Amino acid sequence: MEQQETAHIIVSGRVQGVGFRYHTQFLAKQYNICGWVRNKDDGTVEVMAQGGKKEMEQFIRGLKKGPSRFAKVTGMDIDYLQQQEQYRDFRVLY
Repeated sequence: MEQQETAHIIVSGRVQGVGFRYHTQFLAKQYNICGWVRNKDDGTVEVMAQGGKKEMEQFIRGLKKGPSRFAKVTGMDIDYLQQQEQYRDFRVLY
């Protein structure tokens, strides 16, 4: 079984009100990533993602592109964590 990675990601730019959370959920399903995504009060989007190394690379590449021309990712802070919790699905949190 492939080693699982867990990443805490903060995405900045024009990422709220442009379908970014649902795009993130779509990518997660596409690449078999578990975890969650939510908007933060400071205008960023926070993601906790868990999956195989190759799938995580594809997922992060998709996040950088954004959902549409209305979104603009200007930064991503990615911290890889020691695996703490095992996520079973991917959710949009409110």
